[in-house]
Amino acid sequence: MIDLLANGLVQIVQWKYLLPLLLGTVAGVIGGALPGVTITLTIIVVLPFTFGLDPLQGLAAMTGVYVGGSAGGLVTACLLGIPGTPSAIATTFEGFPMARGGQPGRAIWLGVWASFFGGLIGGAFLILVTGPLAKIALAFGPWEYFSLFILAMAMVAGLAEASLLKGVIATAIGLLITVIGTDPIMAVPRFNFGSEFIGAGFPFLPVLIGIFAFAQIMTDIEKMSAPKMAGAAGAAPSLRVAHLKVIGEILSRPFLLLWSSLVGIVIGVLPAIGGSAASVLAYDQAKKFSRRPEKFGSGVPEGIIASESSNNANVGGSLVTIMAFGIPGDAVTAVMLGAMTIHGITSGPLFMVKHSELAYGIYAAYILAHVLMVAVVWVCALFLLRIVNVRLAVLAPVVMTLCVIGAYALNNTMQGVYVLLLFGVIGYVLVKAGFPLAPLILGLILGDQIEINLIRAIMTDDNPWLFVTRPISGGLLLAAATSVGLAVWQHLRHQKKVAAAESEPNF
Repeated sequence: MIDLLANGLVQIVQWKYLLPLLLGTVAGVIGGALPGVTITLTIIVVLPFTFGLDPLQGLAAMTGVYVGGSAGGLVTACLLGIPGTPSAIATTFEGFPMARGGQPGRAIWLGVWASFFGGLIGGAFLILVTGPLAKIALAFGPWEYFSLFILAMAMVAGLAEASLLKGVIATAIGLLITVIGTDPIMAVPRFNFGSEFIGAGFPFLPVLIGIFAFAQIMTDIEKMSAPKMAGAAGAAPSLRVAHLKVIGEILSRPFLLLWSSLVGIVIGVLPAIGGSAASVLAYDQAKKFSRRPEKFGSGVPEGIIASESSNNANVGGSLVTIMAFGIPGDAVTAVMLGAMTIHGITSGPLFMVKHSELAYGIYAAYILAHVLMVAVVWVCALFLLRIVNVRLAVLAPVVMTLCVIGAYALNNTMQGVYVLLLFGVIGYVLVKAGFPLAPLILGLILGDQIEINLIRAIMTDDNPWLFVTRPISGGLLLAAATSVGLAVWQHLRHQKKVAAAESEPNF
């Protein structure tokens, strides 16, 4: 194994493989950093350029896009409060407050280095434990997937900041959005009220951009005239960062780094869940394990570390699934699977036997892509970080224009733009009313999958006790109940602390 990996590294550093990997990583970072573009669209754009390359060259380029895009989404998440990719949603919760607090460099580099270490941990698992993790994935039926998604939804109790009730309502809104349109199993129209506009449902990307971008920009515009904002605007944030100090911050939390990476790997191995759910789940775990959960939302480094390490480790988990079973875990690996097919390569159980050199070449490309990702962000950091110095009067229309272009480019129709504007208003109203956006987004991400797997389980066997009696499914439901109980306990403890602080006399 070590010899094969060493040979893969020696092969991948040759210019004919290194150049496509570098260009793919650059394209990934840029595509991930632009709201609305996403990794999937970037890799689709790159795909035609790989047809004339040999298999390893093409797959190296797409691996670079995957890794670079997974980290690139944190740039706008930290600097603008708008996740460049869905998997950077959780990074926004801590990265943006930290950047607004005068530490944009620290916010970005905490995310970049956490992505680097999380990705390397994901690579180690990808190489060493592909077989055992794949066996776990094979044991998952619709009952287990349903229970897993219920566990993810149980995280809502921990993501609700001030009010559990508002968190539940926000989740219900997210779930409600997913049932508008067509039934995911039978394609039967529902809740469309005879309107062609909502007949096909609301696409996820315009909803995400609208809720985050419009709400954030409108909130910032409201604050422009406030005296404290005027003072903040005159102070140029520092663009310098002590990398050794940032790395020390991450490595001084080894349990958080390892646990968050493990969450990303496991979610990546299980198909159809994705990095967005992995990063939100890891963020919630960081909050639950933290000694200061009440500080989350104000720029806590643990939240950035958990989200980004899980995000990039998720890439390694997704590659496990496609290489071992030929099952794409998400849209990006689906494109990679198509590229393999174009080159006459069949992935699956015999892939490691028939194409061992190619497999270890992909492993090597995955590892080296993380080094290149850090280098690309390092070179571009000065340009990226200067976004925070741009006046809001100039920045806001530019960001909104990019968001509109991204929403339009999804299907090349104006419907995406209208959806963006509609949910921009909804997101703004929810923010003004004090509703957390994280539960809404999680409900939006998982709503379809919960419904699909519930229906599949009932169609397979209508015995409801199977959800409890099947060991993995029952264990996941028990974990969900435990998570809710722990979140309620933390919420009550926080309320007691606040009440005690308010009752203390002021001298």
